[in-house]
Amino acid sequence: MDLLHDYLVRARASGAVFARSVARPPWGLTLPGSIQLSLHTVLRGHAWVWLDDPAAAERLLPGDLAIVVGGRDHHIADEPAPDRCLDHERFWAANTGAGAGADDPRAAVFLCGAYRLAGDVGRSLLQALPPMLVIRPSAHDQVHDVISLISRELTQPAPGQQTVLDRLLDVLLVLVLRASYQHSPTAPRWYRAAEDPRLARALQAMHEEPARTWSVPELAQLSTMSRASFARNFERALGQTPMQYLTDWRLTLAREYLLADELTLEQIARRTGYSSPNAFAATFRRHVGLPPGRWRQEIAG
Repeated sequence: MDLLHDYLVRARASGAVFARSVARPPWGLTLPGSIQLSLHTVLRGHAWVWLDDPAAAERLLPGDLAIVVGGRDHHIADEPAPDRCLDHERFWAANTGAGAGADDPRAAVFLCGAYRLAGDVGRSLLQALPPMLVIRPSAHDQVHDVISLISRELTQPAPGQQTVLDRLLDVLLVLVLRASYQHSPTAPRWYRAAEDPRLARALQAMHEEPARTWSVPELAQLSTMSRASFARNFERALGQTPMQYLTDWRLTLAREYLLADELTLEQIARRTGYSSPNAFAATFRRHVGLPPGRWRQEIAG
């Protein structure tokens, strides 16, 4: 099992290309912080992207990619000038598609995509990202290749085009998360730990079989380490003991099951390794602060 794949599947990551824009200067737009994760790439010309401070704007050239985590509005423009920025609805009404200006050499052509990630798993993936990240791939980088494919796909309408764009955006998200986590000090500790093939075997086992009654000696054997060496290396890499990690992962899954509201407490308890609903509820309340049913009511509203 690939841990990043497991997290993305459980986060129910879903994305879509929501605008291809052709804009002649002067132009600018503001995108709302309600978008959980935005991806922007320039296909022709340039664009500046920033959060609160225009002085900290980053310039995007063709092939560059910016990702922005939701929470705050962000801005894209031909110059880092807030007074040029329209709200996204007014901007796209005038600048999406081929439109006027498509043949103007001064016009920028850029693509915006959006992602939604659900639940605690999605939140943990987003929290590990910086508020804004700009990736400048080399000509032979996979990110550059995918952006080139998107650009070519958008040159003219074709059957199934939206499906192709959505799947390419899926690939782009995985590549972006990889690039971000590889270079970011805020990368999830499980991502770093999984780079050690010995620890990866133990992590994968817990993810594949969370209901199993795992013990440290069993996990150490899977990792081909002594019990003491495994426990020491695991805690150094992840900041918690193997059993603490297993409990946290089980409770993460339990919260996902509770929000989906498709299983009984007994079924959730069984899937997350607890002998009874009472044992599960006691652990849940001790770690989360509320009984499972009440937690679900408060979160679901």
